[in-house]
Amino acid sequence: MSTIELTSSNFDQVIGDNDFVIIDFWAPWCGPCKSFAPIYESMSEKHDNIVFAKVNTEEETELAGHFQIRSIPTLMIFREQIVIFSQAGMLPEEAMGELIGKASELDMNDVRKQIEAENTANA
Repeated sequence: MSTIELTSSNFDQVIGDNDFVIIDFWAPWCGPCKSFAPIYESMSEKHDNIVFAKVNTEEETELAGHFQIRSIPTLMIFREQIVIFSQAGMLPEEAMGELIGKASELDMNDVRKQIEAENTANA
């Protein structure tokens, strides 16, 4: 599957309709973003079960602001509408493959229990 362009208008639908979404926050002027783009595209073709999306931070300032994107590229992973990973910087293909493997193995019931416990403790 190739990457899709994520915007303020389709964000909720893409995240809501898909259990596994990886987002690349980027900008056209960003050198590391340009270097990372072929790796990201290659990974999207290897993982048909995952939605790979890109957010152009120059055009989608509202989304970039909402997620407090300060450096690009930034990768963010959603599983079942929960952010489970967010980190600035590009990854080599092997490291990205490992990250996807670890994200795939997460027990989302455990993740929800941890979030609930943290919310209860902070209430």
